[in-house]
Amino acid sequence: MVTTIKHRLYEILETIRENDRISRYFQIFLITLIILNVLAVILESVRTLLEQHFMLFLAFEVFSVAVFTIEYVLRLWVCTENPEYQRPFWGRIRYALTPVALIDLVAIIPFYLPLLIPVDLRFLRILRLTRIFRGLKLVRYSDAFDFLSRALKREKYVIMVILLILTVMFIFASALMYYAEYDAQPAAFASIPHAMWWAIVTLTTVGYGDILPVTVQGKVLGAIIAIVGIGMFALPAGVIAAGFIEEIKSGKNARAGPDSDERISSLERLAALKERGHLSNEEYEKEKERILQGS
Repeated sequence: MVTTIKHRLYEILETIRENDRISRYFQIFLITLIILNVLAVILESVRTLLEQHFMLFLAFEVFSVAVFTIEYVLRLWVCTENPEYQRPFWGRIRYALTPVALIDLVAIIPFYLPLLIPVDLRFLRILRLTRIFRGLKLVRYSDAFDFLSRALKREKYVIMVILLILTVMFIFASALMYYAEYDAQPAAFASIPHAMWWAIVTLTTVGYGDILPVTVQGKVLGAIIAIVGIGMFALPAGVIAAGFIEEIKSGKNARAGPDSDERISSLERLAALKERGHLSNEEYEKEKERILQGS
């Protein structure tokens, strides 16, 4: 009985079955609650609204934390239904350290922390502001975030090389501008760390204008660094976009091909569920045929 309930909860929480109305309604409920939480944090920053409707905001916060806490505990309980986390203790530890599980934990920790340890009012305000990160829970329900995550993994080595080049350029530009402008502006370019502020706003093409080169050599150097910065900071965006497109194409090919990784993974999970007694032979064959046909 407990095993059946656990497996059904796993199906609802992780959306295992297609056209599962309960799972779909549960997703819609959580997505709506997450969006309302983000809106509540924004509205609470309006002091008049907070003072007039404090009890309403508090009641909604308690309700939201209760729902998110129950969701987190249930996900931790049923995660062993996934063959990847089937070991009772270490499987749950591994699941708890996954990015989506950590996001779920961050969504509720700020509420409980002041109850466990004494904090001053300033730190309490910061903790309340961290509730805005509950919006990250939407990552679980968005295919676009999944595509982006895989695109970043696909191009991670290229991105790391680009970031390394940008870091070297940043330090190099700061050092050159320090030597070019120190005599003319000893206060603005007092050291290389001081010049780093100018370098970062120039390389990113933001250009606040609070620190500017005034010497001829400084202006020439600044123009060159600004032009190079446009090209270098455009590179990561192009690499990520290319990876994103490749992931979309891979997803389409996977759905079109009968031997795709996605279907193989689904068949492996199905076989594991059958071995654990959650599916009868008839149910197994029916689900297997549905996966192979791509319906």
